Amino acid sequence: MANLKEIRNRIASVSSTMQITSAMKMVSAAKLKKAQDAVTAMRPYADKLTELLQSLSATLDADSGSKYSIQRDVNNVLIVSITSNRGLCGAFNSNIIKQTQQLIDTKYAGKKVSVFAIGKKANDAFTKKKMVVANESHVFDDLTFENVAAIAETLMEKFVAGEFDKIDIVYNSFKNAATQIITTEQFLPIVPAEGQANTNTDYIFEPSKVEIVKELIPKSLKTQLYKGVRDSFASEHGARMTAMHKATDNATELRDQLKLTYNKARQAAITNEILEIVGGAEALNN
Repeated sequence: MANLKEIRNRIASVSSTMQITSAMKMVSAAKLKKAQDAVTAMRPYADKLTELLQSLSATLDADSGSKYSIQRDVNNVLIVSITSNRGLCGAFNSNIIKQTQQLIDTKYAGKKVSVFAIGKKANDAFTKKKMVVANESHVFDDLTFENVAAIAETLMEKFVAGEFDKIDIVYNSFKNAATQIITTEQFLPIVPAEGQANTNTDYIFEPSKVEIVKELIPKSLKTQLYKGVRDSFASEHGARMTAMHKATDNATELRDQLKLTYNKARQAAITNEILEIVGGAEALNN
């Protein structure tokens, strides 16, 4: 059994760690509320914009398609991997890195695949493999639509220029504080609408339908990427809050066990001292 001083030092160390994890949990909980509200507020707009765009696109002729709809033979692929800049959030980052690697090894096996990192963890993981073409980790320092839109414009330019034939986004979609859904979305070329478009509604288009679609496409792509980054940002704080909550609970349990061990060791030491005193007194009496 460890001596009393060692046990006291361990109790102090665990208590200090518990204070840190508890503080990190509260900070993430506060940030999560703001991030969750932002995601919840923008989702209806983003979903409706995508629905409207797909509905209109489905009614256009092939010759009227946008430059962002061009289907090419897939040889060069770009995966936008969205992680966080910091750790201590459970499997949040490792899940995205694994999903990205799985796409590289299976779906795009034999293709030339590059990674566009949004988040230091993705950049660190794929820089070692010399696959990162850009790192936009700084976007989390000031997460605004304008900053993310600039990244989306860069991706759109690379696709139009023919640098990449397909661009996918991999991120954690926010469900609740304890659940994040690993999501892979096709960013470019634009995914055609599934099924038949609803053409029963009588719309008046001003200006033409083609011009409206071409105006909506860049905005829709920027919104899609912004939603993915926002989802990932909220998921990060949810994952960190959950991880720190579990860490605090584990630290509390370990501290209680150490205190019990300390009390037992202290009681055993006192008992030994009493026995020694009694034994010494008996020896003197004899």
